Amino acid sequence: MLRVAELIRHACAEVLSRGEINDPVLETHVVTVPRVKMSPDLKLATLFVMPLGGKDANEVIKALDKHRAFLRGEIARKVNLKFAPDVRFRIDDSFDNSAKIDALLNSEKVRRDLDAAPDAADDQTDEGA
Repeated sequence: MLRVAELIRHACAEVLSRGEINDPVLETHVVTVPRVKMSPDLKLATLFVMPLGGKDANEVIKALDKHRAFLRGEIARKVNLKFAPDVRFRIDDSFDNSAKIDALLNSEKVRRDLDAAPDAADDQTDEGA
């Protein structure tokens, strides 16, 4: 499943980077495909996409949905599978999630706890001796 997902990701990214789709929304945005998730039977591919900068994500998803049949055909032509998988497009929120985690780890409360943690560990080792 992972190998097929990666092949589909590369094929879709190639189609999007070449500008083979004539759509005003897609022509004005650089769209990245960070990951693809395949169903266990390899008949459904969920492509997580994000326009560069994260602007107009919903419009980009609508434009990709409008050209779903063309993209499915191009993916089927580039990736040799028994069945061409149906494609769905979703906004990739992993960048937002990682930014939230970074913000939490860099917050003052976490820094205070991390700075206090080595002192507590030293106290426990001294008591055990």
